Amino acid sequence: MSQIPRTLWTLLVSLLAISCSAYICRWLLQTTIGWSLQRRSRARRTLLLARVKVEESQHQLSTRQSPKSDDGEWEKVEKSLEGSARTGQEANDEWEGIIGFFHPFCNAGGGGERVLWAAIKAMQKRWPKAVCVVYTGDHDATKDEMLESVQNRFNICLHPPTVVFLYLSTRHYVLSSTWPHFTLLGQSLGSLILAYDAFSLLVPDIFIDTMGYAFALAFSKTVFPSIPTGAYVHYPTISTDMLGSLDASPTLGKGLNAGAGQGLRGSFKKRYWRLFARLYGWAGGSVDVVMANSSWTASHIRTLWKSRAKRPEAHPVSVVFPPCAVGEIVRSVRLDAESEKNIRTPTILCIAQFRPEKNHTLLLRSFARFLHSRSNPTDQQRTPHLLLIGSVRDAHDATRVYDLRLLAHELHLTPSHVTFLTDAPFPTVLTHLATASIGVNTMWNEHFGIGVVEYMAAGLIPVVNDSGGPKMDIVIEWDDEQTGFKASTEEEYAAAFADVLSMDEGERLRMRSIAQDRALAFGERTFEAGWIREVGRLVGESATGR
Repeated sequence: MSQIPRTLWTLLVSLLAISCSAYICRWLLQTTIGWSLQRRSRARRTLLLARVKVEESQHQLSTRQSPKSDDGEWEKVEKSLEGSARTGQEANDEWEGIIGFFHPFCNAGGGGERVLWAAIKAMQKRWPKAVCVVYTGDHDATKDEMLESVQNRFNICLHPPTVVFLYLSTRHYVLSSTWPHFTLLGQSLGSLILAYDAFSLLVPDIFIDTMGYAFALAFSKTVFPSIPTGAYVHYPTISTDMLGSLDASPTLGKGLNAGAGQGLRGSFKKRYWRLFARLYGWAGGSVDVVMANSSWTASHIRTLWKSRAKRPEAHPVSVVFPPCAVGEIVRSVRLDAESEKNIRTPTILCIAQFRPEKNHTLLLRSFARFLHSRSNPTDQQRTPHLLLIGSVRDAHDATRVYDLRLLAHELHLTPSHVTFLTDAPFPTVLTHLATASIGVNTMWNEHFGIGVVEYMAAGLIPVVNDSGGPKMDIVIEWDDEQTGFKASTEEEYAAAFADVLSMDEGERLRMRSIAQDRALAFGERTFEAGWIREVGRLVGESATGR
């Protein structure tokens, strides 16, 4: 023993002390915070389940009095979903636990929210006795208003009795405005406060994050180790591409932080981001089931959350493409020579929330460049038109739309050239999808691109950013034929617009048909089957009390 160097003994003792300290801290958190939260929410859980039973009885009574065509959907489990989850305990149709969906901005109306509601619909089909609890901070909307909004925006009809909303009071801690400095770290720490808020209201049997708050999942696994956790990741909070963008030129359009790594301040930012990436990796390493919405997202998550591979009970990261309403869209549009000639207009359509990362500025500048370079600008009948459709979440988004209108004016784009349409219901969106010619996406490293799939399902020719999900999963060759165009700069977007609108009608119609065939691979049933397969693992773990 005396031959062992003193420094080695010091190191071993230090490591042992750290390990013991971590174990003791975890044990203290479980026996104090975890126990306290479960005790406090026990009465609420009993009342919540009793209320669900009452609402179920009332709903069945009203259904008998006024039957609807889709009510039978809640009384059966679709065979396609049933088969996807039949592996041991995962096939428990009678499971009637509570699944908590952590989605503080559930009424935002974007693609992430479509995933949430489609996931709940799939749960209700597969496990009709389960209760889906949504933790939300949208105090300005009641349950009835939100479910009506879901039906109007996404054409998703949910079974009201088994959907419960619990309202969070600390959502401001995850707003970027709350953390003007060290925003990534601040929002992540804020999500811990928000998770505590959620568990103070109710401790579920399964906890799933559908917005990207990995630290909330880590908190859950720390204080409730027996509760299975799942994540549907739309976009990693930080990625190697983001780190690389710090050294990129701002003119290349690589996100909001392009070129921010220059100088002393930039060097500090890079160190901060690298440290945060390690913390993010630690948090994600605790998640039991991880679903990524695209190959691009899955690749980054596997790299960042690589510590998951050391846990034998953790399941591999799975790609589950988000639900896209391709079936209804395909049925609502025409793709033939007559529609190409008489219905399709030279409209460039953009469907995206009015957020900074969607880069509407690049779109307006690209469109202005294209419009002002046209060889025949006096042909008023076929003058191209840009239509921007998106939801406005708050005053910041409303201000952003106002600023975009000002930019359009500066670029000499009149109302006859550009239209802004906010918070449009699904039928209105469907009408524009049926008549536009081009669907455009300008976000760098778009995680997936539900809007792009919807463009293609409607027969629009996509012009997308040459990055992320649209590049890797969607606008790819299909049957050895081109499905759309990719661009990165103003010049490339303008050239792509010109190329599409200069095609002859037969050539455009052929590309529309190929793009539509590609879109059919991203249907809602594909999402449902993938979701049930992965969540079925969590249900199995919950049922067996792992």
